Amino acid sequence: MSQRSTVILTGNDLTIDDIIAIGIGDKQVAIAGAARERCAASRAFLEGEVAAKRVIYGVNTSFGPMCNKIISDNEIEALQVNLIRSHAAGLGEPIKDYIAIAMLAVRLNTLAKGYSGVRLELLDFMVELINRRVAPYVPECGSVGASGDLIHLAHLALAIIGEGRVFYQGELRDAAELYTELGLSPMRLSFKEGIALMNGTSAMTALAAFSLFGARKLLNLACVTGAFALEIFGGIDDAFDVDLHRVKPHPGQLATAETIRNLYQGSGNITLRQDMHERIRREQTEGLVFETSINVQDVYSIRCTPQVLAPVAEAVELATRTVETEANSSNDNPIIIPEQKKVIHGGNFHGQSIGFVMDMLCVAVSTLCNLSERRLNKLLDKNLNEGLPEFLIPGTLGLTMGFMGAQYLATSTTAENRQLAAPVSTHSISCNASNQDVVSMGTVAARKAFRSISNAKHVVTLEVLAQLQALSFRNADRLGRGTGRIHQLLAEHFTPYDNSRIFHEDLVKFRKLLFSSQLFDDLAVYWREED
Repeated sequence: MSQRSTVILTGNDLTIDDIIAIGIGDKQVAIAGAARERCAASRAFLEGEVAAKRVIYGVNTSFGPMCNKIISDNEIEALQVNLIRSHAAGLGEPIKDYIAIAMLAVRLNTLAKGYSGVRLELLDFMVELINRRVAPYVPECGSVGASGDLIHLAHLALAIIGEGRVFYQGELRDAAELYTELGLSPMRLSFKEGIALMNGTSAMTALAAFSLFGARKLLNLACVTGAFALEIFGGIDDAFDVDLHRVKPHPGQLATAETIRNLYQGSGNITLRQDMHERIRREQTEGLVFETSINVQDVYSIRCTPQVLAPVAEAVELATRTVETEANSSNDNPIIIPEQKKVIHGGNFHGQSIGFVMDMLCVAVSTLCNLSERRLNKLLDKNLNEGLPEFLIPGTLGLTMGFMGAQYLATSTTAENRQLAAPVSTHSISCNASNQDVVSMGTVAARKAFRSISNAKHVVTLEVLAQLQALSFRNADRLGRGTGRIHQLLAEHFTPYDNSRIFHEDLVKFRKLLFSSQLFDDLAVYWREED
């Protein structure tokens, strides 16, 4: 454990990369000294307000529409445990343990901002759970994302008080038994601490962070497959000309076009604009009309790659900013601001921002899938693939099927992602005796985005395999600087598919290679000059 680097939580600068690294166990956490001082001041102020008999929601009142029921001082700690047990009412498959640990980290960072009025002992216990990789058991279904992720975070809070179940070293364990084994004493919560753990957006934020982590890899690989497609079909570089994109300067479009230009730089496969006219004229024959083998313009799935991926890139960027803002926000209620001598009741727990950008991300990922699936279809259809073998079959046509069956994976999964692109953040349903009369469905949107990202990885994995198969027939020896290096790297793991093995095994192998490594986190390494 001591060999892991440490993320110092301040409440202000937690990044998506930090959330991922903490979740998967690459990093541990600690709380900044200044954050500890803020939290101590917040708790001291809250204790003074309670002693002064101030009426504070969730501290000495009940919850939701029962907020006008005032609780006696000798029951305000029992109130917190009752809240947790009653709201730990989720169902469905458990959220993956590494995402549950990320939820703990996001919630801890929010509390460390110092506006929730919790004790330092609670923060230290959460640090202990994260660093020992004790993950709360959190069912996937339940949150409406309005008074925060109440059900999801109630299950998280159960782990903190030593009730329910937890994951440890890949096993689902009884929390109380495991804590005895580890020498941990579960927390006895004080006033405000149960609601502070539950009233927030940490579940949807952690899920959104992992969704965006996958989306960035998908976007990078979509640029690679766009460059490969151009090279396989000997496309014209016109569609990626810098001046073309300067006159339609969407930031995502400019960035995508530049990335693809850099990848294919030095290619011997691509038709250069300045050479196109002479090459076509050399094919001229007698008559009023002659047909050239040169594509004067490529199909949209190749030519329009920068324009199609522009909003995808911009959606990922916007969602990243939104998720990181949420992860560093105080999304609790009430909020304790000691320097202003205020206890403020409000709605910072509402997840509309996350719900909105996660719905947007689903649209973006569906768009990326559309592009990938259409290019795959062009590779496999003998009427479209410009001389490549039917279904990329290397053997006897008809006796072997090549990529015929595998295409169904891309087609069906792309259709599923189109369905997932329908928004859920617009589907508010009043609940909680109409106290929560406008809800975000942010966690449903984040779960949907996570599923959409996983689906898209299937599609892009298959496109990469098909492109490697196509390059085994032609053009691999004339690839550009970046595409050539990437092809060389992938070719070490690739054997053309000839029906001698189960296709599923190739898919599993390459999906892991493409998405469970850091190979494509920085595309620039493939076109930089070597030292």
